[in-house]
Amino acid sequence: MKAVRIHETGGPESLRVDEVDTPEPQAGETLVRVRAAALNHRDVFITQGLYQNIKLPRILGADGSGEADGKAVVIDPAIGWGDDDRVWCSDATILGMPRDGTFAQYVAVPSPNVYPKPQHLSLEEAAALPLAGVTAFRATFARGQLQEGETILITGIGGGVQTFVLLFAKACGARVIATSGSDEKLEHAKALGADFTVNYKTDADWHKTARKLAGHIDIVVDSAGGDSFAKAITVVRPGGRVVTYGGTTGEATIKMFPIFWNQIDIRGSSMGCPKDFEAMLHFVNKHRIKPVVDRVYDLNEVVSAAKRMDEAQQFGKIVLRVP
Repeated sequence: MKAVRIHETGGPESLRVDEVDTPEPQAGETLVRVRAAALNHRDVFITQGLYQNIKLPRILGADGSGEADGKAVVIDPAIGWGDDDRVWCSDATILGMPRDGTFAQYVAVPSPNVYPKPQHLSLEEAAALPLAGVTAFRATFARGQLQEGETILITGIGGGVQTFVLLFAKACGARVIATSGSDEKLEHAKALGADFTVNYKTDADWHKTARKLAGHIDIVVDSAGGDSFAKAITVVRPGGRVVTYGGTTGEATIKMFPIFWNQIDIRGSSMGCPKDFEAMLHFVNKHRIKPVVDRVYDLNEVVSAAKRMDEAQQFGKIVLRVP
């Protein structure tokens, strides 16, 4: 079968399409014929050596949709979450590293990880859903506990997860403030329903502007860390929540006073347990949510696709079409 593999680190250029053996599913596994797969930042980080427990060569890819047993399916990329829904166990992994992933014509995964594809989604749209969708759902609802009528600040709109946070928040009846350093991405956010937008590159006091526009902010969902996270703590209302699922801009130096004085909850989040994945699919089906697909590439264009992600040019998810 055709598969995208990495043999050595060195950035997106290290990805190549190989001919490899089709995997043999083991007991309790299902063989999925992949039709579409989506990129995540972790795929690019792996090519750059910025990930733990890298084992080479390896087929990358956490997200995928296709067919299994004659039915259209989508794959939950969390392998072996464990029995505690609150936190994944130490042995849990994500499809695509260290286990072979979805950038291939076939992938073998534990059978409980295979779900029916939402009928209103194309295969490309369904492939864009799993990792970013469940991460956003857990951050927004399981951890963030967003409610109808509340106001949510989404920092750094444009990537797959934050775009899903916007879609989920609007579907549940929340008000949304979105930030970005790109006016073009902010226009995209408005088109998806964002009530207010702020450019953090042209407005040094973007956090104050966001609070002024909204009047109050109940919850912040942040993945950047650094200055973004530090400012988020200062703008959320007393008793509000700040949810973080990443730190792409580095460590944050925070002020302690607003945390304890305003009784703020800081909540870490990541991926999602099987119950989160099931709940996310139910939510997507109920509200007929469609992932935002930035661009679809052929499998042999994977280097160009990964470069686009590395340069943060996308709005939404980048998808690979698997022949």
